[in-house]
Amino acid sequence: MLADLLSTVFERRFRNAPAGDDKRSIEEMSDALVGATGEISGLTLARNILERYRQSEDEARLAFFKYLATGMNIDPGKVREALAAYEAGPSKESYRAFLEAAEPPRQELIRRLNQVPGATGQLVSMRTDLIRMGSDDPELRALDLDFRHLFSSWFNRGFLVLRPINWESPAHILEKIIAYEAVHAIDSWDDLRRRLEPSDRRCFAFFHPAMPDEPLIFVEVALTKGVANSVQDLLAGDREELASDEADTAVFYSISNCQAGLASISFGNSLIKQVAADLSAELPGLKTFVTLSPIPGLMKWLGANDMQPPLEDDEALRQLAASYLLGAKRPDGLPLDPVARFHLGNGAQVHAIHAGADTSEKGLRQSAGAMVNYLYDLDKVTQNHERFAASHDIAASSEVSSLAAAAEKSAA
Repeated sequence: MLADLLSTVFERRFRNAPAGDDKRSIEEMSDALVGATGEISGLTLARNILERYRQSEDEARLAFFKYLATGMNIDPGKVREALAAYEAGPSKESYRAFLEAAEPPRQELIRRLNQVPGATGQLVSMRTDLIRMGSDDPELRALDLDFRHLFSSWFNRGFLVLRPINWESPAHILEKIIAYEAVHAIDSWDDLRRRLEPSDRRCFAFFHPAMPDEPLIFVEVALTKGVANSVQDLLAGDREELASDEADTAVFYSISNCQAGLASISFGNSLIKQVAADLSAELPGLKTFVTLSPIPGLMKWLGANDMQPPLEDDEALRQLAASYLLGAKRPDGLPLDPVARFHLGNGAQVHAIHAGADTSEKGLRQSAGAMVNYLYDLDKVTQNHERFAASHDIAASSEVSSLAAAAEKSAA
């Protein structure tokens, strides 16, 4: 308790302390911060750097990133020397020297910046800028690996807090759910209410203690009888509400990542499994856990292979979708479809494919209206995940496998 009290007093003093008028460039302040030994002076420097960055335009921000990428990079010569010394005489000291040489100073800079209260969210925003500006620059992409390395530790599952989102949640959180919904747009507060208030609807989000008002990822769930085959039916304003204890299926119909600066930091696997476990405990009648997912790459794949979607033949569309999901691969052997990679990597099975499942403009544009159920069989997800990770083996129901085989036969 005393430690918490002292920490609170220190933080308040720091927050109230003037930032100062540092005339040095942001690059000079960064060098000084990495070498700083005083706690207060270091925190003041860190706050000044973050504030200078916040007030900067893109040109200055890009120059800052370039400096981090080159001026705060590793020294290959020192790395080689340290590794040779460790190989010649492995010891605690030689290993420490190697670790110090192999870690670029910019990683320590990012850690020290993060000591400022509230800095974590600012650093996530900083990485958003880096991704936007540096996608075609090899040096900046290398810098991004340092952000990813640190964020993977800071945002690991042990630090995340699962919170239900409902109609009684604070308005600023609800506004962000509307803004961040990336799969099926929420077009009004009434639309949001239909997704959150009924007894057969649920929403859950992961939060981080350092960003308590910012959802990292959230999932929307419909409790149903049987496996859903149409997102329009799930979201219909005039649908009949189902008592939650009468449901036998939980349908994960929308999963949205909220922070662009946390790209490639995976939360979805843990989120789905945690929500499934919590719902199972709350509602023992739930026996089936599935998604109703888009197939975002289907139309692009058809076009690349000079195929037209059979809009008037649902069965033919289902066959082509099955062929795409099970057979279309990237050069590394993983599925071409990003949503498939996500769910199959989590241990799900391609369970069923539906034509006319998403008749929205977006749904028709990306998949001719087709959608897919991925089944999360809690007794098999680990086995499915291991097989997919080891050999890219895709778990699929016999129905989906038959559809893919029929498509292959038709093409022969």
